Amino acid sequence: MTEHPGRRSGRKARTAGEPAPSVSLEAKLKPSQSRAHQTFEAILAVSGELLAEVGFERLSTNLVCQRAGLTPPALYRYFPNKYAILSELGRRLMDAQDRAVFDWIEAGGLVADSMDEAIAKNREIQETVNQITRDMPGGVWILRAMRAVPMLQDIRIASRDKVARHTAERLLEQYPASSTEEIYAATRITTELMMAATEMVLEQPDADEALVTQEVCRMVCLYYSQFAGGKTRYNL
Repeated sequence: MTEHPGRRSGRKARTAGEPAPSVSLEAKLKPSQSRAHQTFEAILAVSGELLAEVGFERLSTNLVCQRAGLTPPALYRYFPNKYAILSELGRRLMDAQDRAVFDWIEAGGLVADSMDEAIAKNREIQETVNQITRDMPGGVWILRAMRAVPMLQDIRIASRDKVARHTAERLLEQYPASSTEEIYAATRITTELMMAATEMVLEQPDADEALVTQEVCRMVCLYYSQFAGGKTRYNL
């Protein structure tokens, strides 16, 4: 039966920019040969550039083909649609941010001898994550796509939870008497808060980045100081 415009049905309407549930978000081919790898990377690079110019709603595979000098069949060898491209870009951005956080933790980022030092260390990683996003072509629009397109939201959530779990494991080593549930809840909340701060300063040019970064780091440090239990060492 044909469903006429305006006829009510049991199906939930999709929001603008949201792909149909059957749309694939996976690359069709992960290239191993040099030439194919170059084409794969060129598609992603061009897509990032176009995102910065036209946004994710106006991005299309036709635009990518025109800019990259590819035919549609050549692009479709690697990506079935623009959402698969956005998915790959989102994973790459989140992976780059996650690696930076993990390296920061391994270098002692969670340990400080004073509140001022703790805030300074948190500022360091927050500024690093901001810069990683800023340096990636279309980085701001990739963040927006992961919020606006429901099928892409899992990429952002998976990144947040991976960082939160890793941070919680380290904090539990330092505070074995603390509740696992409370520590993990705290790391999820603070990771989400810092991700939101990154989105805020990059999406709103009039925001005072230094002030926003300073204040969000102060909030995180004060929150985590509760687990120190009155000790002089602040582990964040």
